[in-house]
Amino acid sequence: MAEVKVNGKKLTKRSLFWTWAPRSEKEAGDSIVRNLLLHWFPAKVTLKSLSWGYSLWLGTITATLFLILTLTGVVLMFLYVPSVERAYQSVKDIEYVVSFGWFIRAMHRNSAHLMVAFVFLHMVRVFLTGAYKNGIGVGQNRPLNWIVGVILLLITLFLSFTGYLLPWDQLAFWAITVGTNIAKNAPIVGEWIRFVLLGGHEIEQNALIRFYVLHCFFLPAAVLILFSYHMWRIRKDGGLACVDNLVLSQKKEKVKDGMKSKTYSLLGLTAGRTVQVETSLIDEEKYTVNSVPFLIRRIGLVMLGTFVFVVLISLFIHAPLEEPANPNVTPNPAKAPWYFLWLQELVAITTIRIGGFVLNGALVGGILIPGILVILLAIWPYLDKSSNLSTGVWFSKERMRQNIVFLVLCFLVIVLIIIGTYMRGPNWEFYFPWEPWPQLPKKF
Repeated sequence: MAEVKVNGKKLTKRSLFWTWAPRSEKEAGDSIVRNLLLHWFPAKVTLKSLSWGYSLWLGTITATLFLILTLTGVVLMFLYVPSVERAYQSVKDIEYVVSFGWFIRAMHRNSAHLMVAFVFLHMVRVFLTGAYKNGIGVGQNRPLNWIVGVILLLITLFLSFTGYLLPWDQLAFWAITVGTNIAKNAPIVGEWIRFVLLGGHEIEQNALIRFYVLHCFFLPAAVLILFSYHMWRIRKDGGLACVDNLVLSQKKEKVKDGMKSKTYSLLGLTAGRTVQVETSLIDEEKYTVNSVPFLIRRIGLVMLGTFVFVVLISLFIHAPLEEPANPNVTPNPAKAPWYFLWLQELVAITTIRIGGFVLNGALVGGILIPGILVILLAIWPYLDKSSNLSTGVWFSKERMRQNIVFLVLCFLVIVLIIIGTYMRGPNWEFYFPWEPWPQLPKKF
């Protein structure tokens, strides 16, 4: 076999892959600089950031689910036909004819639902740890990154929502009908939003092709761009917020011990104020390890565990496929996707009839209340006046009241989803899970 040489040097397996398995401190640092993929990460990472208990690795799990969605989605794109005449049949072929098509579709659907859940959980973790707050670093802008995260949550919901229509079965058709009817009640622009989404006034070919293009290109591209910025912003802000708290603890110890205030960095003593300098640690060797291989190895474990979990649940939880979409047959009850059921439940709760007066629940519960919640969520970092000591700390005493309020709101949303999923029957009447539903004729 002929030798392969570059610039007169023989290429070996070691020369190609040394960045993933460095043999020295110098190689570990060089690997971050020389490897395109590893540019995501700093040369060193704190042990606290690596711990399972601080971040719960929810962001990495979410990114892995998005990767699974992308890979399985590309496979499904080769088999799916975005046409009202052929969409249902193509999905049916994927489910029953294509080898392991049912499994790929189940992985795609389960990953989509899990991604919605884990983006939400990641947001909850960031809030409860106060990680949306600036710490001690100059030039930090964690509130902006929090807003990017809120936008990513909304795009994730919309990404899953647009994919819901593609099977073109009864479940998909009427879930989209309910969802777009809620959007229609937005003040002034509601009708316009629904028209733009559907490409008309009815859920027909225009709606299907628009949802398909949004689902397969524009929304994934938006997620990828915002996720890349999200990661870059974390680096610019000096890493996870727990690092700021660790540095603050060290400074308090220095003051307590009567030490002269100094600022250290990887290169020694430095003057100047940057995020990297202000958040650098004394005795870094004690608190940090090289990103390669320690961080990379843990990311690999989390990604592998996530992939195995999705595979296992997809073997038992298959993607549903009901009868073909029929706008003339209305299921009773018609329900939105599960992550929008809390809105549908709010619509029912806030629809109040007093004599001839009717309070529009779709406007109040479907638009105004969730709109206010999203706005509050986005601006909350600027309203939170707690000190730097609460940044990156789980359940900080300073933030106890706002954490309790936040958890109560999250709990109410989850309760409304459970009620809408399991306790709403025909005509949106309330039934306990053990109560049978009355048999009603289908509406034509």
